[in-house]
Formats: sequence, structure tokens, C-alpha cells
Amino acid sequence: MLFVFPGQGSQKIGMGKDIYDNFQSAKDVFHETDDALSFKLSDLIFNGTEDEIKATENTQPALMTVSMAFVEVLRKEFGVDIGQKADFFAGHSLGEYTALCASQAISRADAAKILRIRGAAMARACPTGGAMAAIIGLDQEIVEKIVLESGSEEEVIQIANDNSFGQIVISGHRSAVEKAAEKASAAKAKKVAMLEVSGPFHSRLMSGAIADILEPLENMVFYTPVKPIISNVTAKAEVDNFPVLLQEQIVKPVRWRESILFAESNSVSKCVEIGPGKVLLGLVKRTSPSMELISVNSIESLENFARTQC
Repeated sequence: MLFVFPGQGSQKIGMGKDIYDNFQSAKDVFHETDDALSFKLSDLIFNGTEDEIKATENTQPALMTVSMAFVEVLRKEFGVDIGQKADFFAGHSLGEYTALCASQAISRADAAKILRIRGAAMARACPTGGAMAAIIGLDQEIVEKIVLESGSEEEVIQIANDNSFGQIVISGHRSAVEKAAEKASAAKAKKVAMLEVSGPFHSRLMSGAIADILEPLENMVFYTPVKPIISNVTAKAEVDNFPVLLQEQIVKPVRWRESILFAESNSVSKCVEIGPGKVLLGLVKRTSPSMELISVNSIESLENFARTQC
């Protein structure tokens, strides 16, 4: 079984409120994050504005907190330890930190702190701006050629997310991304969409953020995960070297399609997404149509999943 955790874009006001209101173990996770950050992130998650929850420094620890609240409710209230059920863990971008928490490689408090720092660092890493665009319906080789033709030494552009067969996100200087978007449309892409993001994530333009997270990462305590993490950077199972991989993740593509294919090649036939939304399950379905997909993002879905594991 592969357990996966969402990244930016899955956030919404009120996420996790149902389990917060019904389970003390969920409350404890939210309050632990509040204490770690020395402010009431839980209040922002439940009662804030869309602009507040979309601010990267809030989004990142918020999504980790909600996902880990579901993990803790499963463990404490239903006796389901996903560490015992998993073959692998994985998370999309910031979700990789949640995967590390779920695998007991890092603490939730440390994850909240580093994600707050990471989010703020990523937001200010490219003050001149940048852009990202999703390209749907073109083969990777075609997108790679378009990226090569659209960039230069002065105009950075690269693949940021290889999400699934036929869905690739590009990132870099706005002019280069817009040029590539036009070329992708001309190449008969099914859809090309500029994304509403605060920076050119997973591109070389984010290199300034590495300096900001370097010391916090080096000071964090990492343990051997109870089950391997399929890394965004390597698309392979990893059990150590996480400080380096998490630095590289800032500027390198999220190799999600390859990560799912790696799990499939290792006889994984079931994928469980824990946390808000179902974005990752949609990507998994396009990459591995035969994989059984399960979402845990509400009390009802949590209870349904728990019943199958007892």
C-alpha cells in the first residue's frame, strides 16, 4: 500500500474542521502546530480568508497539520497504524514533509517549523517574479523540446512537475513560460493554463530559498523511517540523506509520475491519499489505471478506510 500526501493547491478554509470537532487526537495535532509556530494557525485554517490560507508560509504547515490529524485519528481512535500498513510513503512537494512525519522520520513540531520557514523562503526567493503553467495532453519529449526552445541563459525555464502521463507543469521567468505556453498550444496541447502561484517553484530561480532552509534542516533530528519514502528528487525509495534531498527538492522537478511507476513496479496495487482533496489520486489514476484508489479526507471516508483495515 502506498500512502500519499497532498501539496499546495489542495488547501481550503475549514479543512479538517470535522475531525477537529469530533476527535481529541485531532485537536492535539492542531494545537501542537499552534504551539510550535507560536500562533494560532488552527484559527486561520478554520476562520481565515482565502488569501491568508493561500499564503505559502501558511499553506505548507496547514496542509501537513490536517493530513497528520487524519493519521493520528486513525491510530488513536481506530487502532490503524499506517506505518504498519504501508509499503511506501510519498508526498507531492511539501507533502514529502508530511510523508516523513507519517513514517516517523521527523516530528510534527519540526515539520511545522521548517514548512513555515520553507514557505516564507520560497515566497521571497524570486522577488522579480516568475510563473508556472500546466500543460495537458502532450508527451514529455515534446514538452522538453518546447522548454529547450523557450529558454536561454537569461530566461530560466524548466519542467517543475512531471505529474502524470500527459500532465506536466513548467516553471521559470514569466516571459519564457508564456512563450512555452504559446508553443504548447500550437503543438495541440489539450489545455495550457497559467497557474496562480506566488513564485516559479521547483526551478533554479528558487535557489535562494535553499540558503534559508539549510541551517534549520541541518539542525533537525531525522530518524530512519518505519517504511521508505519515495523521493520527489530520485523517484526511488529512500531511507536516509533527507536533509540533502529536501534541499534539492526546492529547485528540482517533482517526479510524481515516475514515483507512482516505481511503486507499481514494486507490486503496490493500492494508493491511499490522506488529507484535503483528491488531487493526487487523479494523477495516480492517469499514471497507473489499475491501482485501487482510496481517499481519506473526511470523517466518513476515514471510518470507511478504518473498517477495511480491522
